[in-house]
Amino acid sequence: MQTFDLVVVGGGPIGIACGLEAKKKGINYLIIEKGPIVNSLFNYPSNMQFFSSSEKLEIDDIPFISKEAKPKRDEALEYYRRIVTSNKLNIHLFEKVESVNKSGGLFTIVSDKETYSAKNLVLATGFYDLPNNLNVPGEDLPKVSHYYNNPHFYASQKLAVIGASNSAIDAALECYRKGSEVSLIIRGPEVGKRVKYWVRPDIINRIEEGSIKAYYNSTVKEIKENEIIIASPEGETTLENDFVLALTGYMPNFEFLEKLGIELSDDEKRLPNYNPDTMESNVSGLYLAGVICGGMETHKWFIENSRIHAKIIVKHIQRKEAAKRN
Repeated sequence: MQTFDLVVVGGGPIGIACGLEAKKKGINYLIIEKGPIVNSLFNYPSNMQFFSSSEKLEIDDIPFISKEAKPKRDEALEYYRRIVTSNKLNIHLFEKVESVNKSGGLFTIVSDKETYSAKNLVLATGFYDLPNNLNVPGEDLPKVSHYYNNPHFYASQKLAVIGASNSAIDAALECYRKGSEVSLIIRGPEVGKRVKYWVRPDIINRIEEGSIKAYYNSTVKEIKENEIIIASPEGETTLENDFVLALTGYMPNFEFLEKLGIELSDDEKRLPNYNPDTMESNVSGLYLAGVICGGMETHKWFIENSRIHAKIIVKHIQRKEAAKRN
């Protein structure tokens, strides 16, 4: 069984940043990622443009040059991939962590391929794997998806987009422009306030001119093979429907966190217990990095404001090791 000073679970931008920092400081590390490099970004919509500018997505002061101020998905994939390959980071791809246990001051990490031992563990697993389900009849139909990739698939189809955030609004606009008949179902009274500032006027104008039909203060009651039933202030409405994009957000794997002994707040935010000065959780030697720190508040942490977590974590690990030697 291989033993490391640090194992990082998650090979997204923040996990990569942790690996880079560990390598710079001479710490024996391993990154484990269940998919390709930056798996979450790879699964973003093909035409997605970041809210952040390229310099705010940089890690370890490595320049990120993009065609526009705000880069596209493919530019980000190229940037992070080149960081991994040019720095020869120790990363195991397409390897899923199945369990983690701690005994005698060491973590035992069991994946679907290997077992490892580590003095310290970083969880940088993000939140993109578990969608917030609608929990309505018909949600398991093949025509329903919680992920969106490319608008071409929905051309000439009656499409219901559920949600009011960036992902839902981007999908609604892109699919409308590729010939979809789009209905936008929004639980609140308006398009989300956090929608990208250059996109929000566009969707509002399309709604006002009638190109996209919006149902505000509405929820889905049932999804059928050729219909979707919604509850709105005007009453129950049945829409003809071919496909549903339920883009209602995602959540961290709380069950995995709790199995590791990480305490979560009792309220709906489900905030994990960690020290923001060290990023160490209530479990000694177990650190949190990136969006996972926000619990259900997945809009609080981004690459630009959590890339610093890597330096904080590695610095704390070094301090602990120095204290042991003294």
